[in-house]
Amino acid sequence: MKLTDFYNEVSRLVDTDKTQINAAETKRVLAVAFDLLSQMDAAELADTVSKGLTAAKKKRMK
Repeated sequence: MKLTDFYNEVSRLVDTDKTQINAAETKRVLAVAFDLLSQMDAAELADTVSKGLTAAKKKRMK
């Protein structure tokens, strides 16, 4: 999956009847998130990503 495909898929999933978020806003937020991640050292990055994936998995299992 290319980065643009990732941005577009996230945008598609986030935009709901209750929450209107367009693709440009989604891309801006994800770009800032990636910028923050790029500033972390490897251990902190791995820990943050691991915690995020764990939270996503718990949410998906509900």
